[in-house]
Amino acid sequence: MSSNQSNQAFKCCFIFKRIFKLRVSEPPEDIKQLFQDYSEGGNMTVEDLLRFMKEVQEEENATTEEAQNIFNSLKHLFIFHRRGFHLDAFFRYLLGDLNLPISSNVHHDMTAPLAHYFLFTGHNSYLTGNQLSSDSSVVPIIHALHRGVRVIELDLWPNTKKNDVKVCHGGTLTSPVDLIKCLRAIKDNAFVASEFPVVITFEDHLTPNLQEKVAQMVTKVFGDMLHQSGHLDEFPSPESLKKKVLISTKPPEEYLKAGDSKEKGKLQKLKSSSNKDDPKIEKSYYRNESDITDKDQLDDEEYMEEVDEDKAAPEYRKLIAIHAMKLKGGLEKILRNIDPYKVSRLSMSEQQLENAVDNNLGADIVKFTQRNLLRVYPKGTRITSSNYNPFVGWGHGAQMVAFNMQGTGKHLRIMQGMFRANGGCGYVKKPDFLLRRHLMDQSEVKITLKVKIYLGEGWHYDFHRTHFDRFSPPDFFAKVAIAGVKADTKKEITNTISDQWVPEWNEEFEFPLCVPELALLRIEVFDYDDSRTHDFAGQTCLPVSELRSGIRAVPLHDQEGDQYKYTRLLVRFQFE
Repeated sequence: MSSNQSNQAFKCCFIFKRIFKLRVSEPPEDIKQLFQDYSEGGNMTVEDLLRFMKEVQEEENATTEEAQNIFNSLKHLFIFHRRGFHLDAFFRYLLGDLNLPISSNVHHDMTAPLAHYFLFTGHNSYLTGNQLSSDSSVVPIIHALHRGVRVIELDLWPNTKKNDVKVCHGGTLTSPVDLIKCLRAIKDNAFVASEFPVVITFEDHLTPNLQEKVAQMVTKVFGDMLHQSGHLDEFPSPESLKKKVLISTKPPEEYLKAGDSKEKGKLQKLKSSSNKDDPKIEKSYYRNESDITDKDQLDDEEYMEEVDEDKAAPEYRKLIAIHAMKLKGGLEKILRNIDPYKVSRLSMSEQQLENAVDNNLGADIVKFTQRNLLRVYPKGTRITSSNYNPFVGWGHGAQMVAFNMQGTGKHLRIMQGMFRANGGCGYVKKPDFLLRRHLMDQSEVKITLKVKIYLGEGWHYDFHRTHFDRFSPPDFFAKVAIAGVKADTKKEITNTISDQWVPEWNEEFEFPLCVPELALLRIEVFDYDDSRTHDFAGQTCLPVSELRSGIRAVPLHDQEGDQYKYTRLLVRFQFE
């Protein structure tokens, strides 16, 4: 470690102070050796750097101009050393923003039909918290769009006077927000993070006259941004739909089949089974008993049979760019009798998808999603807005794996990691094997990823010195894991580095991968605590298929997915 150190004092037992040296990150031995190999006399020229970029970083198409730009960005570090990089400047380049692990540019083919992409999809996008009693607001919608989410879900209900439309989770204590406010928020923020199309899925519980009012609102708010179409034999491409808004919905059932005793029975069963031990939740979940007579409010879509669009208001029907499929005859019949002349969207819950896969319908689902859209949503009992394993959906070609974007958690970080791919535009091209007829073989290792964690830095800038421990610097360790299909799942843990703000691990791990196209690399850093839960200190999740080989600067994020300003790791990625 460098001798360039400063002191940090920590009070101990409120009587005396413990003094710790605050170390400044210094190049590990691997970096020193590489600098020696690619420089001469302590100087690395532009030509030397270019050779390093091509041979070590495996940037075969790197140019002299790119190497020169790196030099220019760091010239303040070698102002008295004009012939080229010295070691510290080279090290700063490796840890800098010009050396990130994945590309920030859109680089997938965006001209294929919409069904050939995974879409960053939200569920109940208006909720600020849990599914029972949180507020409905435009704020989470705006937040999601700024993160690159491309599919926003709005639940449409009549207001108490039946003369206007509100957005809320029906039959719960969630407060409503006006539909017009949601539409305006979407218009103003739709293309801040990405210019590729935004899909609005309406869960519609409206009478025809209110549908007509929605049609007027949508048309007025979006104007030329709105993409309208009749039934299609193939979806258009994301490229052709840039800066367009598409409506996807199905007509209501409540006012067409009011008082359906079968639906009531299903609702009562779910209600009693999900909260039978918690009368407080049961009471708060339903505003009144009339809510039960319509349908299952816990899980809007799971028990709702599709009906003819012809029964909806004509102006409303014209809005629909992505038509909902009619759930008639059972899932197996739908999957095995695909209409070759019409494409649609089908929705199913996470549990329905798992059941279908367990019943040997996996290959049929893959075939279905090669032309049609499949939306998977959280089961209704996830009242805390938790999420589920998205790989079941992705592994079978489901384009819209809908997530609750509120809160934190492993699966939400995985979702964010998946959509860091392709420049974070919200659309990720599906692997080729999902566009063929068969599921991919998960028994054969296709590639091995080697990950070497060198060191980390920046915590003492992003966190207060007593954030992790009142009496000493943190004791950092890292978890390095693969999320993906079951065969690829693996986790490793580094040693713990005691009392250091700049931990140096120098540990390498290997991950054999059977389906690298769907694999995500997860790295989490914690402050070790032997008496309670380890303190969170940063995380990232990165698509393996997008990783750039070589030594890279890996920024860390907080629990919600926002990137820290300074905190990052130095990591080497190699593929064999």
